[in-house]
Amino acid sequence: MAITALPPDTDTDIARVTEALAMITPRWNVRIMLALSGPPLRYSELAAKVSWLQSGQLHPKLKTLCDAGLVERAEHSSRHVTYGHTERGAALLPVLPMIVTWAEEHLETADHPLPAIEQIEDSLTLLTRRHAAAILWVLKSRQEVSGRALARIVMPKSDWTNVYPPLRQLVADGLVDTDGIGRPYRLSAAGDGLGPVLGSLSAWSAGQPLNQAAHHPVWGQPLAKPAPRPWVSSQSRPAPAALPQARTGEATPTWHNRDLFSHATTVRSTAAIQTGGPRR
Repeated sequence: MAITALPPDTDTDIARVTEALAMITPRWNVRIMLALSGPPLRYSELAAKVSWLQSGQLHPKLKTLCDAGLVERAEHSSRHVTYGHTERGAALLPVLPMIVTWAEEHLETADHPLPAIEQIEDSLTLLTRRHAAAILWVLKSRQEVSGRALARIVMPKSDWTNVYPPLRQLVADGLVDTDGIGRPYRLSAAGDGLGPVLGSLSAWSAGQPLNQAAHHPVWGQPLAKPAPRPWVSSQSRPAPAALPQARTGEATPTWHNRDLFSHATTVRSTAAIQTGGPRR
């Protein structure tokens, strides 16, 4: 069933990427996926790696990841059960370093260097705003679009003014730019910089190797000189120690959990991104 007024193949592409993001964005899902990098683990071994989860939180998270096809439960005997990545789950992991690379370049500079895992979680929060994927797709393919035209494309069955809350949020998040009320909307430098991430998620969702991202019909080509936003950091920040490089082939990456989990047990009590833009 179509969710936008875009061509069916584009509509399906957006729906797949939105679904992929929905699998990994819920709190702790990425951390559990990273904790499972390596040989399969018993429940008690995995629980020790994600010890910040309260009693009873891990099991439903694992069930959700198993239902999504990212994690598999192997019952060797009545007392020997292990959890590990499925092939699909392992194939998704190389997208995570791409997200860190994007965050390092485009999100606000923090008061102190953030662990890579927190950069991933902050970035996913931006990408899963309501209607974000569809709006980004349209602006990437059409460069500049009015709010009314966006509404007709993105939410054809809703009142056209309903497009403005998600648009304002994307502007506040730094992914979309406009010159003012009544003016067209376009991708910012940060929004256009998401090309490798969204293209790779599209390839993964379609069961293709990640190196197909470069051939994505929308995200495979960069915009010509996208205008930067004032808040986008122009200073380089220390890279997370020994962060694994993004891979575009089909091979399963080798992850070093200690690098991505640095300070991971420090649980933040507030939302990673607050209203008004990414609070880094």
